[in-house]
Amino acid sequence: MADGNENDDDFDSRDERPDDLHFSDEELAAALEGFEQEFEEGGETQPSPSEQGNDGIASTTSGAADAFDATAEDNAANAAERPNASASASPSAPQSPLDAANSALDFDEELRGLVGDKAKGAALITRLASARLLAAFCQISDISADCIGSDQGAVAVLRNLDGDAPESAAKDLTTVVSGMAAVLAVNRADKLDSTLYLHGEAGQTFAPPILFASAPDFVEDLMLGIASLADLREQGLHIIDSASLDHDAAMAIIAEHTRFGRGASHIR
Repeated sequence: MADGNENDDDFDSRDERPDDLHFSDEELAAALEGFEQEFEEGGETQPSPSEQGNDGIASTTSGAADAFDATAEDNAANAAERPNASASASPSAPQSPLDAANSALDFDEELRGLVGDKAKGAALITRLASARLLAAFCQISDISADCIGSDQGAVAVLRNLDGDAPESAAKDLTTVVSGMAAVLAVNRADKLDSTLYLHGEAGQTFAPPILFASAPDFVEDLMLGIASLADLREQGLHIIDSASLDHDAAMAIIAEHTRFGRGASHIR
């Protein structure tokens, strides 16, 4: 019976062991509290992956901010230098009122030349041998011109190109110097006309090829705008301004080239 009782005790103890696996509410709360404490202590010694990630993001953000600040400083420095660079690269100062007025006059002159109100060029072509003599004739005829000598005849490049001033000059010259013929070449609106004048009257006209074939070579260059008087001076041509002579000087030059004979005088 005793054995039976011992077996019964063992059975009772085995029946009580499963009850040992069950925790009361107080024991479960104490266990959870200990677990949370261990977790917090571990977090202090080794950061969690999420915390590491946040630190990485924070460091990256800080680096980006530093880079942005450096870029901002560079941009500010460049902006400070930019006005100076703009000033140095800026165009020249605005035109003065006088320069603007001169530009307007140049435009008006060019426009008048295009529409034909003012000739682009005009010249009187003669058979005189001397540029000085032609300048003297222009002076006593009140014609302003630059006179150029050549083996084919002296040429007077007229200065007054307004309206019909070239035609008036041809009439005056051939009237004052009776018996002398002159061919007037005029470029108006890029159209070249050439007319023979004698005794103050307009006569035969010539086509440009015929005129250029019989005139000095520089006439074509002047009439077409290929060359200027300055270019001719550089080429060594002798040019005399009729305005450089007064009336007495002009008459003295004419006297030098005049041969007096029986009842008449001749220009030579």
